[in-house]
Amino acid sequence: MGTFILIVAIALIVVIGAVAIGTYNGLVRLKNRVESAWAQIEVQLNRRHDLIPNLVETVKGYASHEQATLERVIEARNRAVAAHDPKDKATAEQAVSGALANVFALSEAYPDLKANQNFLALQQELTQTEDRIAYARQYYNDSVKEYNTKIETFPAVFIARAAGYGERQYFQAEGDARGPVKVEF
Repeated sequence: MGTFILIVAIALIVVIGAVAIGTYNGLVRLKNRVESAWAQIEVQLNRRHDLIPNLVETVKGYASHEQATLERVIEARNRAVAAHDPKDKATAEQAVSGALANVFALSEAYPDLKANQNFLALQQELTQTEDRIAYARQYYNDSVKEYNTKIETFPAVFIARAAGYGERQYFQAEGDARGPVKVEF
């Protein structure tokens, strides 16, 4: 009887160990997926940030007295570059989108700007980049949802706490930033 209990105890320890290792490895995979998804967002945001100075220079040539609008774009870009966590970055990027909308609205008041091939190419490139950002954001948020769900479920909750895995933030704008962009001149 003593041997049987010993075998059952060893088997139970092996099963619990296997479940713990499998759960931990699953958490590592999810954490890595979230980090990879965040890196993809940052690649697209950096691409957008790199295009903004070219856009501002192009617009300056046609609408030089719209300096305040152009300065708002650069200031918004600089705040977005300085933001690091998903919540702050999402809010800052929403401000960049609003400032860019104001710049694109300038093309209606300046027909020569609207016809400029460089401006049109930058506008198209920024639009495509916005689409890539949206896809990357969706993938990131889906990854965060899966990760956060996993660290809150049994038995992963115990392993996540022991390993120091905490909840991740979604990449989304807050409150008024989710609404439509208000264009002002």
